[in-house]
Formats: sequence, C-alpha cells, structure tokens
Amino acid sequence: MKAIQTNNAPAAIGPYSQAIEAGDFLYISGQIPIDPATGEVVEGIEAQTKQVLANLQAILEEADLSFNNAVKFTIFLNSMEDFATVNEIYGAALEEPYPARACVEVSRLPKDVLVEMDIVAYRKA
Repeated sequence: MKAIQTNNAPAAIGPYSQAIEAGDFLYISGQIPIDPATGEVVEGIEAQTKQVLANLQAILEEADLSFNNAVKFTIFLNSMEDFATVNEIYGAALEEPYPARACVEVSRLPKDVLVEMDIVAYRKA
C-alpha cells in the first residue's frame, strides 16, 4: 500500500490519507468542498460540487490517473433537492463509459457542507 498526498487538495482533517494505492486500485477518501488555496469551504451547491470534483481530480493526477480511471463514485448529499444540479455538473466532468455510482442523502456532512464524494479508481494496464 502507498499513501497519495497532494497540496492541490485539502489536507486530511483526521487520521486518514487523501488516498491509498493498493495494487492496481486507488481509494480516494471523501472530499468536501474546501478550497485548498484558502482552506475555506466554498458556498452554494454548484460551487461546492465543482470544488469537490477539482479536489478529487487533483488527487487522481497526483497518482497519474484521471476521471477515466474511476470505476466507482459515492456521492453524499445533504439534500436530494440538489440531485439534479450535482448530477449535471458531475456528468459534464466525466466521459462514457461512466463509472458505477451511488448517491445518498445523509443527515449531516463534515463542516455542514452540501456534498461529499469519494472514488475508487483502477490503474488500467
């Protein structure tokens, strides 16, 4: 196993790694919409979704991967009322074949953000 860390995504706020590479798989911890340059949470569901995707992309790039390597996303929403907005932004960031995905509404997320996502990626041979 190998820990992956980049300054282009928020530092872990607990005892976990931004990502762990295990064999051909990369497991990226849940990312919330913190701007790594300021350390602040961005406001609004559109900006938060874009920031979460940017944070995930930065971690993928640190491992020499991209969204094309993603095999599974999990999306956690504070409210399913935001599903259409998140789905549109998410879809625009990805290409077919799209990864598998789960999307769930949760009662609360860290720092009271509106969205969090994690990824499992596969390093193609």
